[in-house]
Amino acid sequence: MDYTQLAKKESVEKTIQSLAPRNVEAFMVESGAEALAKIKELIPAGASLMNGSSVTLEQIGFVEYLKGGAHPWKNLHDGIIAETDPEKKIELRKQAVSSDYYLGSIHALAETGEFVIASNSGSQLPHIVFTSPNLIFIVSTKKIVPTLADAMNRLYEHVIPLEEKHMQEKYGVGTNPSKIVIFNAEKQSKRKVRIILVNEDLGF
Repeated sequence: MDYTQLAKKESVEKTIQSLAPRNVEAFMVESGAEALAKIKELIPAGASLMNGSSVTLEQIGFVEYLKGGAHPWKNLHDGIIAETDPEKKIELRKQAVSSDYYLGSIHALAETGEFVIASNSGSQLPHIVFTSPNLIFIVSTKKIVPTLADAMNRLYEHVIPLEEKHMQEKYGVGTNPSKIVIFNAEKQSKRKVRIILVNEDLGF
């Protein structure tokens, strides 16, 4: 299977329809620039937010936009990085788990509606599975595959080797899928889970 081809329109539409009964709202934009504009539209001023490490977020300009500081949000991630006291840093991490919004990407999305997220440390997973009331995932349509089994194959056959290379080049350390979440549905009635599908080659 070629994991680098953008999904066809029919596949995208089928995926969006499959996500809806799982209480995941999905819609498609044509470019990373449009995805960034949509993020700005969705997150209200004054909201606190955390984001996971994501090549996709870097590519659409979100990380640079956050670092620039010209936004109306409370960037909890910056506060953690800036804190030099180890004990205070731990406390800030604990507080950040309940951020109003969490942004990231996913590693594979099945047309049947399930999606897969793997993590080495697991630091972003509490936000995703329970604590943050608003989740926004930015996802290239190339990550859409027919089934959950295909999604797991995409993770192991395609994503992990690329992530290993990326981490070695950038940080001199490898990666490992120590913790894997299969997101089947959202059952908390007050949570909003959104996927912005992008018709552009982004991430791994």
